[in-house]
Amino acid sequence: MHTISRQLAPLSTDAAVVREAVARARTGLVDREVVAEVVALSAVAGEHVLVIGAPGTAKSEAVRRTADQLGGRYFEYLLGRFTEPSEIFGPVDLRRLREGTVEFETAGMLPEAEVAFLDEVFLGSTAVLNTLLGILNERVFRRGSTLLPCPLRVCVGAANSLPDDPALAAFADRFLARVFVTPVPDARLDELLEVGWQTGARPADPPGSLLAAVDRLSRAAGGCDLQGVRGPLATAIRQLRQAGVPLSDRRVVRSQRLVAAAAALDGRTTASADDLWVLPLIAPTLDAQASAREVLSDLLAQGRNGSLVYAAEEFARGRQAQAARLVDAGRRLLDEVGSAPLAQEDRLRLEATLREIDAGFVLAEAPPAVRDIRGLLVAAIKR
Repeated sequence: MHTISRQLAPLSTDAAVVREAVARARTGLVDREVVAEVVALSAVAGEHVLVIGAPGTAKSEAVRRTADQLGGRYFEYLLGRFTEPSEIFGPVDLRRLREGTVEFETAGMLPEAEVAFLDEVFLGSTAVLNTLLGILNERVFRRGSTLLPCPLRVCVGAANSLPDDPALAAFADRFLARVFVTPVPDARLDELLEVGWQTGARPADPPGSLLAAVDRLSRAAGGCDLQGVRGPLATAIRQLRQAGVPLSDRRVVRSQRLVAAAAALDGRTTASADDLWVLPLIAPTLDAQASAREVLSDLLAQGRNGSLVYAAEEFARGRQAQAARLVDAGRRLLDEVGSAPLAQEDRLRLEATLREIDAGFVLAEAPPAVRDIRGLLVAAIKR
């Protein structure tokens, strides 16, 4: 019993550390919270993320903020048709070249990055993408005589749309998680305008690199007990394939990594049906993700995650996830406003959260945590 307690305490602590980092990254983001959370989920899973959306939808900003909070060596580049491999992987070492050996100087380049962001990732040349495959798949950089293990935790690729070229399909399949972003909905335009006007506002600085906590969570995810969830997972995959959702065997097998990472970020060493909300993430297109939500609606409805409240709600579309997100939002708002007299702006934020709670739940049937946070919000507004 004591051994189990000692093992669980660090896991819950690391989950809380990453949860707070993601919350800081979300600060100032409007309708892009899911991007930040899925990047963190994928870092723990050891997988990569593809973010698809039109220009001007804050894809880059969401990724940068999350990378900044996670810490570690960061590499970012905007790829183009004429991007040279040396711009991504480093130039040839001229000293070694004079000795007859082709090696590369990788300091500060992608092969030595721990978190990477490649914008317009599908515009890279064949030479760039082929070398990238080795880094994404095996975490190894191979070029000339250079053979270098890569410390990459997560690579985020971004593009305006998915490629039509079948030759890029194998490369795209290496990005297990997909997040599709659209312009901010009308209901949140006031919030967008306010945040956008505060151009200098940035998240609080992180306490330091959090990659050690990410790595411990990754190890916990690697040892996660999936036995009880493999049956429901296999059934869900069969349902998705029968509905026409194209899933390669690679994506099916590696989906378990997202399930295990979700459990670890929720502070657990055993996965459950609560963690299967991640399944729509592996559907490769926006239409396929919509089909996945519909086909698996009953299964996903029980999804939730204490660390990834926005992503769990987005993909589960269930009451548990909605409740967790509203409780988290309410607590953070109350912490921010404190006990001082309310400014008008703070009052409006509290009232907005209260309205969302009342619109989503009948008070008598709401989870206790929702009822409790509602009472605290009402008290704060009345003071």
